[in-house]
Amino acid sequence: MAAAAAGTTTTLNHRPKPTPRLHCNRPITIRCSVSNLPKTPHQSPPSDLPLRKIPGDYGLPLLGQIRDRFDYFYNQGRDDFLKSRIQKHGSTVFRVNMPPGRPVAKDPRVITLLDAASFPVLFDLSKVDKRDLFTGTFMPSTAFTGGYRVLSYLDPSEPNHAKLKRFLFHLLSSRRDHVVPSFQSCYADLFASLESDLASKGKADFNSANEQTAFDFLGRALLGKSPQETALGTDGPGIINKWVVFQLAPILTVGLPKVAEDVVLHSFRLPPSLVKSDYERLYRYFYECGSSTYFEEAEREGISKDEACHNVVFATCFNSWGGMKIFFPNVLKWIGRAGAGLHARLAEEVRSAVRANGGRLSMRAIESMELTKSVVYESLRIDPPVPLQYGRAKRDFVLKSHDAAFEVKEGELLFGYQPFATKDPRVFDRAEEFVADRFVGEEGGRLLKHVLWSNGPEDQHPTVDNKQCAGKDFVVLISRLLVAELFLRYDSFEIETSNSVLGSAITVTSLKRASF
Repeated sequence: MAAAAAGTTTTLNHRPKPTPRLHCNRPITIRCSVSNLPKTPHQSPPSDLPLRKIPGDYGLPLLGQIRDRFDYFYNQGRDDFLKSRIQKHGSTVFRVNMPPGRPVAKDPRVITLLDAASFPVLFDLSKVDKRDLFTGTFMPSTAFTGGYRVLSYLDPSEPNHAKLKRFLFHLLSSRRDHVVPSFQSCYADLFASLESDLASKGKADFNSANEQTAFDFLGRALLGKSPQETALGTDGPGIINKWVVFQLAPILTVGLPKVAEDVVLHSFRLPPSLVKSDYERLYRYFYECGSSTYFEEAEREGISKDEACHNVVFATCFNSWGGMKIFFPNVLKWIGRAGAGLHARLAEEVRSAVRANGGRLSMRAIESMELTKSVVYESLRIDPPVPLQYGRAKRDFVLKSHDAAFEVKEGELLFGYQPFATKDPRVFDRAEEFVADRFVGEEGGRLLKHVLWSNGPEDQHPTVDNKQCAGKDFVVLISRLLVAELFLRYDSFEIETSNSVLGSAITVTSLKRASF
């Protein structure tokens, strides 16, 4: 989602040796409680902040929405759109219209929260309601999800929220032993494919290979069967991309001429009927491969098999696969740009940890890789896969930024742009830079409360009572696995980067084989 530029070329010369055989000898624990990371009290804004009226306005009806939408998508772009208004109002909290606007959105008027002090109110469920706000000021038709409001659109105050989240926790926990071996098997094939393309073409497209591999991995890990072994075949990623784009079209830009794109994508919703048959193929794969165990668990929670399956499809394809599609290229982008020095440090750490654990990439080995963990957290900080967060005020309250306090009224919609909050220079030194070892050690652990990608602080974990991503720890684990697998095989790599609709496009131009 952040803009990408050309990647840094790096080279490390070593004599190639065979890659060690990898195993997983410990089960994974998917945690759903508060972590043991060291904590310090949150640095709250001063209590004596001046009370200020929220600056900004929404302009004339409809015309103000169109003005803001064109600035947001075309005239300025998202980051400059928000930065220009911070400068105009002298405040990180202000009023503005957030796309898409009417008629797609019932009410596009928001109060923006663009700093680390104000943003966390979006996680305070005593103050905000998260009902139907997963995609922002509009909600896609439930026809995309079998007629159900899936977990992502539910507020924790709704009875179905706890039921569905417990069910997803059960699914993750019941399949924990399959995650690491499935990942290793699938991504071994991905790296072999990249090497083959490099040999024959001189370059390799990481994104397309990653999309197919990620879906195959999720099928094996969570359902126990690769989609390629079923009638779905290799069609899954293409179907998911189409299904997701149809839901998110009102807040995407794909490079069409301004007026045409605004009419086609941002003024009307794309009809779910155009993806219905494709989605049914996806659903059948999950329904037919879903184990009786997890369907039984759903029924114990009072959830029908049909609703449970639609939620698993959404959590796996929209949330998990969508996250891997966006975030894995971002990880490679930032590590690639960091250069040879970081590559050498990561390779040494990963290989030393594996040697110390009997040549196996065990959970103990992964937990000992502090730098590997840090580069994943830093990638999540600087380039979060889900940058937008929303919440509606449940009651009147006073909102605090670093510099002022503001009165928020019940029913007002709050919008937070996460990359501004997680690159707040009042919290992070060199906030705009990728600092690989930022989260190493005790001091680095304390900073994790300001990493917010999962709809909550990184030093906390999802529960049935909050809106933090049910698969938060799963995503962090597989991201570390990607880095570990990469540097077990290679001393260094070279990439080129460019923009895609949903993040960075990565072209691999060189892979330097490992020397141990």
